[in-house]
Amino acid sequence: MAAIRLTEGSLKVGDKIHIVGHTTETTESVDSMQIENKSVAEAGPGADIGIRVKDRVREHDVLQSCE
Repeated sequence: MAAIRLTEGSLKVGDKIHIVGHTTETTESVDSMQIENKSVAEAGPGADIGIRVKDRVREHDVLQSCE
């Protein structure tokens, strides 16, 4: 599980994302997303979300959209 604060743009279930950091680099599809333990289909700027990820991610890693 990764906790993410969206600072710009939006994220939807089904979007493909790329997470990068000092020792992290993974590309995944968003299969599910939660805000305060409730499933949501989309989140926008300022939202604190949780998403399930397959690989380990770390604090200060950056989420990028794969458009």
